Amino acid sequence: MTIKITLQHLLFLLAAPAFIFTAAAQQTDERIYEIIEEVSAERLENDIRTLAGFGTRNTFSDTISDTRGIGAARRWIKAEFDNISQNCNNCLDVFYQKDFVTTEDGNRIPHDAWVVNVVAIQKGTKYPNRYVIMSGDIDSRASDTMDFETDAPGANDNASGMAGAIEAARVLSNYEFENSIIYVGLSGEEQGLFGGKGLAEYAQKNDWEIIGILNNDMIGNIEGVDGVIDNRSFRIFSGPVPPTETERERNMRRFYGGEVDGISRQLARYVHKTTETYMPEMNPMMIYRLDRFGRGGHHRPFNDLGFPGIRIMEAHENYNRQHQDIRTEDGIEYGDVIEGVNFDYAAKLTAVNAINLASLAWAPPAPKNVEIGGIVEPSTRLRWEKVSGDVAGYKIYWRDTTAPQWQHSRFVGDVNEFTLTGIVIDNFYFGVSSVGTNGHESPVVFPSGTFR
Repeated sequence: MTIKITLQHLLFLLAAPAFIFTAAAQQTDERIYEIIEEVSAERLENDIRTLAGFGTRNTFSDTISDTRGIGAARRWIKAEFDNISQNCNNCLDVFYQKDFVTTEDGNRIPHDAWVVNVVAIQKGTKYPNRYVIMSGDIDSRASDTMDFETDAPGANDNASGMAGAIEAARVLSNYEFENSIIYVGLSGEEQGLFGGKGLAEYAQKNDWEIIGILNNDMIGNIEGVDGVIDNRSFRIFSGPVPPTETERERNMRRFYGGEVDGISRQLARYVHKTTETYMPEMNPMMIYRLDRFGRGGHHRPFNDLGFPGIRIMEAHENYNRQHQDIRTEDGIEYGDVIEGVNFDYAAKLTAVNAINLASLAWAPPAPKNVEIGGIVEPSTRLRWEKVSGDVAGYKIYWRDTTAPQWQHSRFVGDVNEFTLTGIVIDNFYFGVSSVGTNGHESPVVFPSGTFR
């Protein structure tokens, strides 16, 4: 069969860049598939075994020994980040970030001590002050969180998440990104989220623009205490709206909606969408809750300061392996030991993190000051402020008000306003994202104002 391209066809294609881009935008980025393949379950196993081998990593345990305690663990983590940096021509800025806590700071603090985080920053080429963060926790605990001497290997909670952050750094340090990526080990989680609080305040003090934090806390267990064995599903916890919202924003939400459309919820939807696109064998579960019922994680201190942050973790927890002294009672084995970690599953969730870090770090900044209009009109109008950089244009998303994910989208080109003819504002929620010339998108931005 012979295909003829006439001059009219050629002129039409040249005059329709939006059409060309819309077709191209359906393609996936081959580099993302490469990143998935490069994550190693074997390296994760080695790292998890090493971390569990420090005996206990309680935040208030030994800091002098080279083989036992939190001090040995954090020095080993820093050495791993330093080695990764050497292999990528010093592409990582590795340092300790610390804060001093005393017994007056909480009832889980047995003695005054430094809470020390290990931070590795891979600077972006265009937006070095915009950061996407992957965190794992360094510390572990026994049954009594005040007991800093009893063995607490913390193989899954949370050597798995910490090893995942190290492995993501190994893989992604082979690439360059427009935005900066931070890989971090946080301490003091079990005593009151002190490490996350310290780094969040450090970020605020240094005027970091945080795209989002992906907090990984327990990513290696597939055997739930409920008897379910599942190596495909994982949970994404996210708060509905920032706790820092103003009274005006709360009042707007009452009349215009958006109860489940805060910045952390949009980050969760981003991770869900990216995973379904590139890892369709996985089952991401959006959980409309800040964290497990009545419990907490290291994304919360970032949320408290108004930064978007989510928790990524296994779908089925085993409470016999969490916060337990190693023992056997009534035929039940307790303790967070290495036998409870599935390294292939940990590799899958590490890959979930890595591809989302990469997608966000390759994406342009999100549109600013998104506003919506269309009250008592047959169409919906949106407008926004354009952003600088390699932006191909903007994409409008909309969904039923009861739908958990964005259902519909339209790429509208490099404009700052658009009318969706025939789409009634009353029946849907709307948002706008920036689309880079490389096809990667920013998180969706929910409208923060209205116009007529």
